[in-house]
Amino acid sequence: MKRSRFTEEQIIGILKEQEAGAKMVDVCRKHGISDATFYKWKAKYGGMEVSEAKRLKALEDENARLKKLQAEAMLDNAVLKEISSKKW
Repeated sequence: MKRSRFTEEQIIGILKEQEAGAKMVDVCRKHGISDATFYKWKAKYGGMEVSEAKRLKALEDENARLKKLQAEAMLDNAVLKEISSKKW
């Protein structure tokens, strides 16, 4: 997955700029982002504080790690079932 060139703190700062009264088009032009990117960020980070965004990132990372562990456990389980079903 492509890494963003903006951190969560920067994204929230950009969104707060627009909420403070700046026009969305001007904010996008100033920071070099597209309208679609701005609206995607607003849907994900709108109304959040920096601490909440850090917590969200930590939870997403933990969720990805747990999904990977579950997939590995399911694979091990499938292999063991296949081995035990064979007749010797």
